Amino acid sequence: MLTTLKNAFKIKDLRKKLFYTLMMLVVIRIGSQLPIPGINADYFKSWFASQAGGAFSFFNAITGGSFENMSILALNINPYITSSIIIQLLTIAIPKLEEMQRDGEDGKKKLAAITRYVTVGLALIQATAMSIGFGRSGLLVDYNAMNVITAIATMTAGSAFLMWVGERITENGIGNGISIVLVINIISRIPTDLANLFQQFVIGKAPATAVLAVVIIFAVIILMVILVIILNDATRKIPVQYAKKMQGRKMVGGQTSNIPMKINTAGVIPVIFAQSIMQFPIIICSFAGYQGTGFWGHILKGLDGSNWCNPSQPVYTIGLFVYIALIIFFAYFYTSITFNPIMIADNMKKQGGFIPGIRPGKPTSDYLNKVLNYIVIIGAVGLTIIAVIPYIFSGVFKASVSFAGTSLIIIVSVILETMKQVESQMLVRNYKGFLND
Repeated sequence: MLTTLKNAFKIKDLRKKLFYTLMMLVVIRIGSQLPIPGINADYFKSWFASQAGGAFSFFNAITGGSFENMSILALNINPYITSSIIIQLLTIAIPKLEEMQRDGEDGKKKLAAITRYVTVGLALIQATAMSIGFGRSGLLVDYNAMNVITAIATMTAGSAFLMWVGERITENGIGNGISIVLVINIISRIPTDLANLFQQFVIGKAPATAVLAVVIIFAVIILMVILVIILNDATRKIPVQYAKKMQGRKMVGGQTSNIPMKINTAGVIPVIFAQSIMQFPIIICSFAGYQGTGFWGHILKGLDGSNWCNPSQPVYTIGLFVYIALIIFFAYFYTSITFNPIMIADNMKKQGGFIPGIRPGKPTSDYLNKVLNYIVIIGAVGLTIIAVIPYIFSGVFKASVSFAGTSLIIIVSVILETMKQVESQMLVRNYKGFLND
């Protein structure tokens, strides 16, 4: 990876793109520290601390602390992510959107425009709820119409600005801009999390205990990174043979190809969906002033790592099993709407392709569906292991960090994908240089 970056800086175009991306990320981090005009930052920090992580901990992690600081980028790119998921799901239910998705580049541009409009709408709704809900409780120094409108406009504009920055990085920088913005937000929280772990388990302990704690902390992190890399890169390749046919006076076809099916077909989406489902009731209760101290509240609030896998209160671990079931369910659900075996089988049949030993048409789609079911369960189990490990350590040892589980999957996946793009662009430029010579 370091060698790839070193070689990339030797190429002028790539150097400019890397520098552009870096400057945009600096702008984002500066924006994350600028407070919304007219707010009482101390009030919100004390309120956030009283939540003890809770349903807002992951939200704060993927905003890079902007939410806790109640900065102009408090909403960050969360409205855009939600909007993208909504539009992607609606393409299955609404024929018009499905038609746009199949229309090539023009269709993608139209869907991107719709996603932007929905993003602004969601940001406006969230900003309004937060400005009024928290404003009444003391977030705003002076709770009046002007300050509420200012807070709503600032948060909505901040979210729209980050969406624009992400798109500019995609266009002029390296990698997928939105993903890179998300990753830099999560990475910005890692030093604080590591400092908290060292404060809890290392500083002030006996030398032998401190050394053992350091070894365990880094061993768990490295193990999880390795698991994420394996899960991200694992694929099942289905061989495809194309029959020979005459085109004019030439015989074409006869090539052998394959259909690469990723083991983790749904990526990190099942975990995000599962967390959202379990967080939603707690977030609503928090806005309503209910802290969720009852039985079901403790089960749902296990997402903050304080209740699940706690030896003194094992009954609340029921929530962890619900969480696992939701991850597996959404792994199947999301895969079913993004991977269409019937369409793939039809396209193969039109192009004269077939899987060796499998007849074209319905037998091919049935075979792909069968393979897909096996792959999804393997990917879902792997995803569940990565997502659950932090809760086990958090419940047993009270070690809560924001970069574990879901965040780690996002970080590793985006970094690997970005490095692949850098390598591919370097390869293209090497070919161009060879042809020019």
